[in-house]
Amino acid sequence: MTIVPLLAEAGLTGRGGAAFSTATKVAAAHAHDAHLVVNACDGELGAAKDGWVVAHRLGELVDGATEIAAGASVTYAAHRGSDTALRLRAAGLRVLGVPPRYVSSEESALISLAQGGLARPMTKRQPFVRGGRDSEGRRISPTVVLNAETVWRAAQISRHGAAWFRSFGTPEQPGPRLVSVSTPVARGVVVETAAGAPVADLLDLAGGLPDGSPAVLLGGLGGAIVRPRDVPGLLWSDPDLARVGARTGPGVLEVLDPRDCPLGFVERCLTWAAGESAGQCGPCMFGLPALAADWRALVGGDDTAYDRVRSRVGLLPGRGACRFPDGVAGFAWSALHVFADHVEQHRAGRCDAVAARTTSRRTDAHVH
Repeated sequence: MTIVPLLAEAGLTGRGGAAFSTATKVAAAHAHDAHLVVNACDGELGAAKDGWVVAHRLGELVDGATEIAAGASVTYAAHRGSDTALRLRAAGLRVLGVPPRYVSSEESALISLAQGGLARPMTKRQPFVRGGRDSEGRRISPTVVLNAETVWRAAQISRHGAAWFRSFGTPEQPGPRLVSVSTPVARGVVVETAAGAPVADLLDLAGGLPDGSPAVLLGGLGGAIVRPRDVPGLLWSDPDLARVGARTGPGVLEVLDPRDCPLGFVERCLTWAAGESAGQCGPCMFGLPALAADWRALVGGDDTAYDRVRSRVGLLPGRGACRFPDGVAGFAWSALHVFADHVEQHRAGRCDAVAARTTSRRTDAHVH
């Protein structure tokens, strides 16, 4: 008997962000004798849980991969030169060295790289778990990609059972799950929790939400920015996060520093995103750098940049080979909404956050 019925009973979904049924993916993999790629890249901005699984649960991860693969070959994907890649190689496992770019760890980009192509997303005519050909006609053998935490959870379900797994979380989102939390005092703190946990409690485990913080980012570059006043009473579950336009996604939380200009934080994120593309589609090659440049102009007080930012945010989604530009556009849109007052400050040529920081430094210097 395969592990598929047990995964279906447990209700395990992918922990990499898409939250697709793991049982469905594994069943398709078995039907097509698909090669398994375990994605341990921590590709999302602020993510750390893949590396945590490899560092602390490697034996169980390998057990899960072996059971899921059901005799097919297994490869572990990790960014080149990372501690995760070094640990996997030290354990004698087959490692796929991935360029340290955001989109290189996207599912179809990993499949392309694993089969001798470039680490770039491919347009899908059908799920690559069935095999087929890419847009250039190159043959792609059946391959399935599963996130490292997902594979580890499968091992736990095999060992402890579906009822144990469902004793955590909510009926809609069962099972334990990892969350990476960053605050001004600690980055990449990996927390084991479950859907339904208070978001404030998760933040407290990494230093909490300091007074004056302008926002919390839920879900990294594909997520949404949430006001501090919305955090009390907010639960870490998709139905509850939907109230503030967010979702659990890849399991990433970040508290913005109260000493920082929030628009400056967004600018740094957009600049990073603009440099992380595979350079093959217009939205990534041209759209994201243009969005970052317009946001930079907005931060600098260019009143005309606001309309350009709004326009680009509306044009980016649904036009690339992957959903990276869609997520970045959603992130920028939420920033425009949540930081509307701060946007108006910059359009007027001032920044209260920078002014307050400058005043604080002068006061400190005078006291000393």
